[in-house]
Amino acid sequence: MKENSIILLSCGSFEKKFLGRIVLSAEAEFRLPVTTEECRMDIDPYYNPGRRQYDGNRLLHDLPLCTAGEYRKLLGLFTVDLFIPILTYIFGQAMLNHQAAIVSVYRLRNELYGMKQDEDLLISRTVKEVIHELGHTFGLIHCHVPTCVMRSSTYVEDIDQKSSNLCARCRSLFEELQK
Repeated sequence: MKENSIILLSCGSFEKKFLGRIVLSAEAEFRLPVTTEECRMDIDPYYNPGRRQYDGNRLLHDLPLCTAGEYRKLLGLFTVDLFIPILTYIFGQAMLNHQAAIVSVYRLRNELYGMKQDEDLLISRTVKEVIHELGHTFGLIHCHVPTCVMRSSTYVEDIDQKSSNLCARCRSLFEELQK
């Protein structure tokens, strides 16, 4: 049986302070210990030269091969642009009720949109996406409450408008699913 914890796999160059803020937020929301590990995955084979992006489906599928650690949930945090065949890009991805999820900071950075770098906003967006994708791994679906972290986000503006927390309904459902 897997340990009752979450592993945050750092699949790119992230500062410890950055990862630390994500860890604290995820621990607070899911009330589980979160540890970080360096990801040793060679992501070159996942690159699609036609799209100039990395295949999120394949990365998500192979992510569990990157750790020998015991875990309940696993999230790979990337710095590259991700896609799935039916979408132009994704911020992250998870399969409902499965162990693994992925998130990329690539499209969460203000600089991509011609705006000034904002580290606090990047952390806020990343925390929300990490909690959102982990929520799916715990069985939560998209929510229609505008401020709920489980609301679907197509654009970074959508991420900015929601909180980093589960709404009361999603919190109740999460707790029920954990029984």
